[in-house]
Amino acid sequence: MNWALGLWVVLQGLTLLGVLNYWRHLPVDRQEEAPEGVVLLLSVRDDWDGGAELIARLKAQTARFRLVIATSGECAAAEALAAREGDWVQIVRAGVASDEGQKVHKLRAALRALAPKDRYLVFVDADIEPPARLVGRLLFPLVRGKADIVTGYRLLLPERNIGAALVGAVEMQLATLPRAASATMPWGGAMALTRETAERLDLDAALAGRLSDDMAIGLAGWRAKLRLRPVRDLLVATPLEGRGAFAFGVRQYRHIVTNSVGMWLIAGAVVGAQALGWVWALGWGGWSAVAVGYAAAVGRALVRRRIIAGVVEPGQARAARRSLWWDVLGPFVVCWAHWGMQLVAAGSNRIRWGGFDYWVEGGEVVRMERVG
Repeated sequence: MNWALGLWVVLQGLTLLGVLNYWRHLPVDRQEEAPEGVVLLLSVRDDWDGGAELIARLKAQTARFRLVIATSGECAAAEALAAREGDWVQIVRAGVASDEGQKVHKLRAALRALAPKDRYLVFVDADIEPPARLVGRLLFPLVRGKADIVTGYRLLLPERNIGAALVGAVEMQLATLPRAASATMPWGGAMALTRETAERLDLDAALAGRLSDDMAIGLAGWRAKLRLRPVRDLLVATPLEGRGAFAFGVRQYRHIVTNSVGMWLIAGAVVGAQALGWVWALGWGGWSAVAVGYAAAVGRALVRRRIIAGVVEPGQARAARRSLWWDVLGPFVVCWAHWGMQLVAAGSNRIRWGGFDYWVEGGEVVRMERVG
């Protein structure tokens, strides 16, 4: 029993040290760049409502850019926005895909519509609430020659719903992992690269036939031995509804398992060790083991609270902190839910996303059907 408790102490200590590592490496001097030739690529669904808050936040960016909105061709809100603000907004109508993800299909159309002057490509998602520094921070490592692909990561803002807060707690485990360039995958919700890098990767070909844009770009970058750099202070606020929250988590891991089984196995082993460790602690470890687990959980929550306060706006921080209660009150539930998402993800290669069902093998779409 002593050796098991010792192993449990080490395991819990490592999780706390990982979060402390993230906090310790948060940049203090958050430098930005605002070069010429920046284009921001945004893929939207046809039922997009125009994203009034998103557009306002994009207008408030400290770096200037032109906005390319990629649609399937029937988005009235995007057309209205371009009609009002055509001096900086361009619409690209991609049509409907037949053998690749609809988002990928639209982004490929946007890439083909780039102007000769476009030197820096910034990708964002339509559901984010970006800070004013987003574009400038993403561009800084590129302009200074410190990276080839730069990325932020999502910070989920769960609505007042128990399930959404639980999924937010699971995602918080990923958001506050130590970030190393050699182990970073880009997130398509806030990602940037140079035009030169896009051409080096032959980005249009790298995305062709794929479902996940960021997985395709990240894996292509790894193969090309590019420098992928995370910007730790760019945990970008992203609202999460309670309905479909668990399915969202499963979908993220299904993207991983259908693109890289090895990556999924590593993630599953790490989370599985924690999940099974909690089974032992609650069933056989005794009060000392439970106390160790809860002490580490409270420590992680306190550090994450500091991280959240340092990277997002106060209102966003209040929403994000809803997830921390799960890690304090039921850390074992968070681990079991996380592992459950990973295991369920491996049970099928079908991914429902954006109004379509996709069947994916080796990262490529082999079949797709419109839902409904």
